[in-house]
Amino acid sequence: MDAVIMAGGQGLRLGMGEKPCVELLGKPLISYVIDSLEKASHIDRILVAVSPSTPDTEDFVNEGYGEHVQVVNTAGDNYVGDMVYAVESSGIDEPVMIIMSDLPLVTPELLDSIIDAYEVCDKSSMSVFIPLSLCSEVGIRPDTVFNWSGQLIVPAGINILDGKYINEEQEYHNYLLEDPEIALNINTAEDLKRCENILKKR
Repeated sequence: MDAVIMAGGQGLRLGMGEKPCVELLGKPLISYVIDSLEKASHIDRILVAVSPSTPDTEDFVNEGYGEHVQVVNTAGDNYVGDMVYAVESSGIDEPVMIIMSDLPLVTPELLDSIIDAYEVCDKSSMSVFIPLSLCSEVGIRPDTVFNWSGQLIVPAGINILDGKYINEEQEYHNYLLEDPEIALNINTAEDLKRCENILKKR
């Protein structure tokens, strides 16, 4: 399965420049995601969707990863439009993982387990969520919360879609993970500090 890392946002909330290039323990955030994808056994190609807002990210990926990782230049107009363009322009007509660039705690094992869950969910798309209660436990205040059958859940920033139907509404499955490692994405300086503390204990 191919993976597209969405790395075209302006990162205004964090306020530290291009978010994918913000360093965590001396390493850019996007490197954590790329490195985990490279080690995941179910991932084939890795593509990074950049935009005019993230020129440094484009340079970093090209210089740091060369031919191993392909950069896709999107318009940067909106998340969905950029995602569709990245998938279509890359010729992906099979299931593809769409993942945010600000998830430094994802591991290869976690990514493989998500793909395993997709393979048996019998739907064309799958979104990964975490319980709101888990966010509270690790001190996260999410921006988006959904009510799913009476349970409050938070999108984790990882989805699998069928690239063949990327422009269509797809039947979906909500995959609920209770793994604190995936609960932390980086939106604030406090999030960065929390991730730093977790990584230091690994």
